Amino acid sequence: MKNYHFVFALIVFTLFSNACSTKKQVSEKNDSLTQKPESEDNNFPVLADRYFGEKPPGLIPKEFAPKILSSDGWIEGVTFSPDMKEFYFSRRYGKYNKKRSFFAIRFENNSWGEVSETDIRWPLFSAEGNTMYVGKEYRKRTNDGWSESKPLGRFLEEQAHGLTVSANGTFYFPFFKKEDKGHGNLGYSRLINGRYENPVKLSAEINTGEYIAHPYIAPDESYLLWDVEREDGYGFADIYISFRHEDGSWSEPISMDSTINTELQESSPSVTPDGKYLFFTRGEWKTKEDGSRYFVGKKYWVDAQIIENLRPKNNQ
Repeated sequence: MKNYHFVFALIVFTLFSNACSTKKQVSEKNDSLTQKPESEDNNFPVLADRYFGEKPPGLIPKEFAPKILSSDGWIEGVTFSPDMKEFYFSRRYGKYNKKRSFFAIRFENNSWGEVSETDIRWPLFSAEGNTMYVGKEYRKRTNDGWSESKPLGRFLEEQAHGLTVSANGTFYFPFFKKEDKGHGNLGYSRLINGRYENPVKLSAEINTGEYIAHPYIAPDESYLLWDVEREDGYGFADIYISFRHEDGSWSEPISMDSTINTELQESSPSVTPDGKYLFFTRGEWKTKEDGSRYFVGKKYWVDAQIIENLRPKNNQ
């Protein structure tokens, strides 16, 4: 009788073990289908290499790659290509006091190359990366590189500082109209029947303050970032955000918190193509012996979760 009980228990244990093993194998298989390696993240470089080996920040901003970008002269605008395999930036002052200089770094053969000067100045890219916008002109990608520059159109005639484009090709930018008597406004221009419309002003709430500039539109146009000097600000220019409601209207502007906005000047916000980090410039104005003023700043980055923390829960 005891042998019978032992054999029965052994059979039950074996069946239970096999069931657990099968369940584990199915679970691992499902995980492998739902979780993709970092290297397959939209064909970006793997995360460890994507940002020049820099340790990513959390919700407290920190300076980005100072040994690479700010070793000589102050860093200015920075841009990743959509595939994050090209990085463009400019330097001024210090070693480059007499002339602003432009640079590029390219990710080739699974590593970043050396910093080299380039004639491409402050580029902006379409979502798929086949169009490059530089100033008020654009270039198309070709088999040999890039086409000759062509004008974007008259809709940018009154453009001020900054230009950003959504995934569907809508441009957002500050502009000056004569009737506004020198007060800049943020607006947008959509592609309609093959031509861009005249710029349309955004709401008065967004266009409050002085020196409105450097907008960044989310690829899906769900939020807009820009810098401006306002009475409720922390110091000089600060970064604000507005979220788009389901009906197409925009929320009241929200000042990014004090971890980003300080008594210094914060400006030129942008989010990396992988959506992981918010980049911005922080710096201050200095005065030369002749009384003229100049701005010196450096690039900072912070986890893009800081944007989601501000998004209204009921964004209607």
